[in-house]
Amino acid sequence: MKWITRQKIKVDRVACPWMIRNFVDPDAEFLFLPQGTDRAKVDYGIVFDVPGCELGHHGEDVSFNSILKKYNLTDPALILLGEIVRAADSHPTKPHPAGEGLRWIASGFGALALSDPEILKREFVVYDALYPECKRQVGLAAELQSPDTTHKDLCSEHKISSSSC
Repeated sequence: MKWITRQKIKVDRVACPWMIRNFVDPDAEFLFLPQGTDRAKVDYGIVFDVPGCELGHHGEDVSFNSILKKYNLTDPALILLGEIVRAADSHPTKPHPAGEGLRWIASGFGALALSDPEILKREFVVYDALYPECKRQVGLAAELQSPDTTHKDLCSEHKISSSSC
């Protein structure tokens, strides 16, 4: 399937293709509309992260969140990644602290003067790394909420020194 968004990709327009390719459509092909293109005239493929589209920004949600909801993706690590993407791509009420770092990384890729397909190719590795860290963080949070787990147990299990714990 063809997935269509705007040119000059940044945070959300890199995170969405990464998620689409990994969790929705492994054969996805991404097309980038030049500025000023009338989205209403696009009659092929699935449009995302374009003003006024279903898979775009709605309230505090960014396109990543809209795609999570549309395709019923409920993996807690993806939901956490969505919070980070939202913080990096917009200005939510309660931004996730990792969002600022992701915003910097995306800006750095933009400064390399690469084409949009080249940015996707190179920056996907950032999300390939963030996703397992989100899985780890979600697992730690679940362990902390377990009534059978103490803080000291977690520090020992994850090899965190007692002075840091």
